[in-house]
Amino acid sequence: MLLDGPRLAPLSGGQPDALVILIHGYGSNGADLISLAEMMQPSLPSAAFVAPNAPSSLPHMAAAYQWWPIETFSMAERAAGAAAAGPALDAFISEELEKAGLTSDRLLLVGFSQGTMMALHVGLRRNSAIAGIIGISGMLVAPEQLEADIGNRPPVLLIHGTEDEVVPFRSMEFASSALAAVGVPVATHASPGLGHSIGSDGLAAATAFARRLLP
Repeated sequence: MLLDGPRLAPLSGGQPDALVILIHGYGSNGADLISLAEMMQPSLPSAAFVAPNAPSSLPHMAAAYQWWPIETFSMAERAAGAAAAGPALDAFISEELEKAGLTSDRLLLVGFSQGTMMALHVGLRRNSAIAGIIGISGMLVAPEQLEADIGNRPPVLLIHGTEDEVVPFRSMEFASSALAAVGVPVATHASPGLGHSIGSDGLAAATAFARRLLP
């Protein structure tokens, strides 16, 4: 299954020296997250950005995509959904790295909500070490499988609003503990009073984290 979406070429011109892939949430699209890339781009002028649309669309909704359908909100549904959508995203990552002429250690994944679940699920299972993962307003699916499946241990930053009405704030602590338990270096950033979104403080934390990983 071929994925594609909006892109930003490096501000510096020429070939990119890093690749940032932004993974949107349920019912959204790549165009929504490429706006986040536009805010991060001045701090990463030599990086290329791409925000693929998820593989399936939501019925009766324009430009709305999903990595998997949400029906029961159960952990089993999330685990099965991420596992089913994972190969397409993994293949897309490999293709984009090859096209850019970059190795995995110059790759940063940034996810929001369901996209965070995908970024963690796929990024941690790749056999070549990636630069890092930023997960915003999401959670870790199938934590009990991670120790057996993990392929690399990149630095992870989790960002979450304390008043998130869609994905509970406590999901950040659960994910952080599960990641640390398998040796993944993890940092967290809480945005006080924020709902299911990313605030200016979270964006600043994400950008600073990206700059450290992709000097």
